[in-house]
Amino acid sequence: MLPPVRRPWTAAYRALIAAAAAGAVAVELLTGRPLHVLSHAEIQTAIVLAVVLTLSARRAWTADRPLPAALTGAVVFYVTTTALIHHLLLTPPSAPYSITGTPGAHPLLQSAAGHLLHTLLPLAALADWLLLTTPARLHPRQTADWMLYPLAYLAFCLTRGALLPPTAPDRYLYPFLDAARHSYKHVLGNALLIGLACYALALFLVGLDHVRPDLFRRRGGTGFRLRRPVG
Repeated sequence: MLPPVRRPWTAAYRALIAAAAAGAVAVELLTGRPLHVLSHAEIQTAIVLAVVLTLSARRAWTADRPLPAALTGAVVFYVTTTALIHHLLLTPPSAPYSITGTPGAHPLLQSAAGHLLHTLLPLAALADWLLLTTPARLHPRQTADWMLYPLAYLAFCLTRGALLPPTAPDRYLYPFLDAARHSYKHVLGNALLIGLACYALALFLVGLDHVRPDLFRRRGGTGFRLRRPVG
């Protein structure tokens, strides 16, 4: 194993993404109802992204060992999944670009935060993973663990909707999980299809991890340099 090297530019890039994620979450919390905002998957994943990239930036700055690949891969999977669900299933062309769906006193701030959460941050995190981490460190067996959060979040959404009164605003956070409008059978069918698509995405990321180029070895000082295992 070769000695680690400091990566100040990588650290700065990750710190910038973490700060942007924290800022977007702060805007949503300040302009919406905090408990309602925190219930959304994109907010939860943005918080995790900010924490993980802050830790990762510190390790790149101090030449410490990188975070486990299973952890960083899971974060990329979560932010990518929430972004795809937002763009493919939730956003009509004329809808406001915010968590709450209705801009309040600061529509420009809410719109900027929404674009960060749903588009820019997932792309930035994906670029960090593709270009600034060592490839071929993920395994298909790790994808089963990654699916625990989506399953727990599904249980949370359905339980939350069942406990809130029928007149509560935003009783169900996402229309495809609205058991009051649709039957539980229909909702669980939607969840199964989305879950299978998410699992396919997780397997795709693992496969991509094994075919992407090793830019660490090519660039020398840009990464935590490791010898490839023999055999």
